[in-house]
Amino acid sequence: MSDASTAPATAEQLRAEIVRRYETLSKRLKQIARYILDEPNDIALETLAVIAARCGVQPSAIVRFAKSFGFEGASQMQRLFRDGLLNNNAALGYSERVRQLGETANNNGTDPAGLLAEFVEGNTLALQNLMQTVSGAEMKAAVDVIAAAETVYVVGFRRSFPVASYIAYSLLQAGKRTIFIDGVAGLAMQQVQAMRDKDLLIAISYQPYSEESVAIVEAVRAQGHDVLAISDSLVSPVAKPAQHVLQVRESEVRKFRSLSASMCLAQALVINFAFEASRKPAKRRAKSG
Repeated sequence: MSDASTAPATAEQLRAEIVRRYETLSKRLKQIARYILDEPNDIALETLAVIAARCGVQPSAIVRFAKSFGFEGASQMQRLFRDGLLNNNAALGYSERVRQLGETANNNGTDPAGLLAEFVEGNTLALQNLMQTVSGAEMKAAVDVIAAAETVYVVGFRRSFPVASYIAYSLLQAGKRTIFIDGVAGLAMQQVQAMRDKDLLIAISYQPYSEESVAIVEAVRAQGHDVLAISDSLVSPVAKPAQHVLQVRESEVRKFRSLSASMCLAQALVINFAFEASRKPAKRRAKSG
C-alpha cells in the first residue's frame, strides 16, 4: 500500500528522486522514468493511455510506477507537472510538436526549399526547448565548476565530436587550460589517467551512447574527479554518474538529428565562463583599491 505522505511535493523533487532511484527500477519502470524525465509536458497534458503507448508499457505499469514513488495514483503524479513543469506559453509539449513536424515532413516530398524549411523549424523547436531543459541555476553551476577546475578535459566521440571540439577550442581561446581527449592511437583512457585532484571532465554523448565516452566517465568517477555531462537524458550512461548535467534534446528531421541546440548550449556555456573570468581581475582590483 502506498504512503502518499512520502510522495514528492514538486516536479523537481520527483525528478531528483527518479534520478536517485533509477538504477534500482525494473526495465519497464525505467522506460517510464526516462519518459517522465524527457517529456514532462507530455506527462502534464496527455492521457494515461497515450503516455503508456508512447512509453511502450501498459497503463497499469504507470500506475504502479506512481505508487512506488508514494502517490495514490498516476493522476496525482501528473498534477505535479501541470503545476510545476508545464510551459504555459506552449499549447503542446516539445515531443508532440516534433511529431507533428515529422508528419508534415512526410507529406512535403523532397523540394529543396521545403526541406530547408523543415530543418529550420525542427531546429527552432529544439532551441526553444533548450530553455526548458536547462535552468539558469544549472548553467551557473556548470560555469562555476569550470572556473574552479585547474584543467578541463573534454571528451565526445562520433556525433558528439563537433560539440566537444568546439568547447575545447573555445575554452582554450578564453584562457582556460584545456585538454581535448581525441582518442588518437587509442590513447583516450591514458589521457584521462593524467587528471589531477582539481581537474574536471566535460563529457558529451547522445543516444546511442559512445562506449568510449561511457568508459571514460566511469574511469574518471572511479578516480574521484568531477564530471560535467552534456547529454539527451538525465539518466543516460554519461549523465547518471556525473555531478552536473546539462540536458539538451535535438530535433530529428527525416531521421537526421541536428546539433544546433548543443552548439548553442556549448557557446553559451563558454561565453558565460569567459565573462565570469573577465570579472575576476576587476573584482580583485576593486578590493585592492
